[in-house]
Amino acid sequence: QVQLVESGGGLVQAGGSLRLSCAASGRTLSNYAVGWFRQAPGKEREFVAAIGWSGGSTYYADSVKGRFTISSDNAKNTVLLQMNSLEPEDTAVYYCAASRLRVGALVALYDYWGQGTQVTVSS
Repeated sequence: QVQLVESGGGLVQAGGSLRLSCAASGRTLSNYAVGWFRQAPGKEREFVAAIGWSGGSTYYADSVKGRFTISSDNAKNTVLLQMNSLEPEDTAVYYCAASRLRVGALVALYDYWGQGTQVTVSS
């Protein structure tokens, strides 16, 4: 079993940047596909970005493509989400999740979830 802890959230002005980290313990994260999801108040959890096993292929939601970058740091057993050009619409709790099966955008694919980190973008 893998435990995930997100960090790096906070309050930022529109146009600013944040870098989220997803640190894993219990298992080597490179053996899993890892995704970032977000959930705004009153909305369903939605896919943001994902990276395949051992930092393979990357995938992004259209809404963040060109602004967000997902990457893995295997030495630190961590997956990062660099978020640039943030918009108020990016405000949400951001979760990382790990999948034993495969990378993808569906919430149901992911077996392990972190507790989330709040990102607030002011206009």
